[in-house]
Amino acid sequence: MKTPNQYDVVIIGGGLVGASLAAALKNSGLALALVEAGSAPAIEDDSGSTENWDSRIYAISPGSRTFLEQSGAWQRLDPRRVAPVEEMRVFGDSDAELKFSAYQMGVPELACIVENRHLQAALWQGLQSQDNLDFIHPARCAALALGEDAARLTLEDGREFGAKLIVGADGRDSWVRNQAGISAAPVDYQHHGVVANFSCELPHRGIAHQWFAPDGILALLPLPGNRLSMVWSVTPEKSAELTSLTDEALCAQVAAASHHTLGKLQILTPAAAFPLRLLVLPHISAKRVALIGDAAHNMHPLAGQGVNTGFRDARQLAELLIDRGGCTDGGDAQLLRRYDRKRREDIYSMQSTTYGLKKLFCNDDPLLRTLRNLGLNATNHLIPLKKLLMQHALN
Repeated sequence: MKTPNQYDVVIIGGGLVGASLAAALKNSGLALALVEAGSAPAIEDDSGSTENWDSRIYAISPGSRTFLEQSGAWQRLDPRRVAPVEEMRVFGDSDAELKFSAYQMGVPELACIVENRHLQAALWQGLQSQDNLDFIHPARCAALALGEDAARLTLEDGREFGAKLIVGADGRDSWVRNQAGISAAPVDYQHHGVVANFSCELPHRGIAHQWFAPDGILALLPLPGNRLSMVWSVTPEKSAELTSLTDEALCAQVAAASHHTLGKLQILTPAAAFPLRLLVLPHISAKRVALIGDAAHNMHPLAGQGVNTGFRDARQLAELLIDRGGCTDGGDAQLLRRYDRKRREDIYSMQSTTYGLKKLFCNDDPLLRTLRNLGLNATNHLIPLKKLLMQHALN
């Protein structure tokens, strides 16, 4: 039984990753609080709509899907809003092509495309009735004191909470990370991610397409029906141009850049853009603090692994807290060091892979152009290598 305003774990940030951690700790025996600045997402019955699609979408890996199924969140999704990815085709800037298929990997799908607000609502729905959780929202943090035996959190409205562990799940500009003194200089990719949704003339057949070119990386991901979601990594100047185009002109540019693979396009959601950066932290824990999700790492979206890496953070931290043995202190320094060590290799490997691919393909050097396209074609004929490359992304 917890003392009022005293918790084992306080999670700050109720986005996908923070909410998934709270859900994963449902039967942990820990007293939890989740503090979120925003309000609950409003979801209407828009399953049949051809227009009301979220421009923020995620490619959820099979491993992340299993993690979400364990808490019941995945089962709350409307299957009519979920699109399986059965194949991925990656194109270089000449005739190079690399294909991955679920059949070849021996799995039902490579990923599932899900809208942010629908997955958010599915997670939050379960949290509303979670017995060991106090869901505090909307509420903003004002101060955090990290002591030897506990942490003390103060909200802007004056409420105070004590906790053995504070989890920062509050995004790329994490307030918790700054309060804990964990810092590193982010690397600006000098690229923006431009997102929009379209209806397409030709069926996508569950295939995700990606084109690497010296001036940007274009991905078209399948949505239910003849619809698709675009993520186009381009220079800030190109981003400004794309977001200022008329709907018709944007559709024409995207269709041309994708070699008219899916025929004529029609806009469903207007283009929006966000800056891309790399953030590599020296560690993702400190005294009484653990970081997860974008608070712990930023990476290029070209592999679609940002949110999946965050879910793996949540999964690993949940496992450590549940299997803590005789340790009654969820913020124990040794436990947090174990979390840091267990996550380091996965995070760094995803960051270095995405950084390297971006540098390799967004480059006009003619020698690199020849080598990267030869590499794509060679890899496409080496089935064991392709399986090795995909295995990590399926977790």
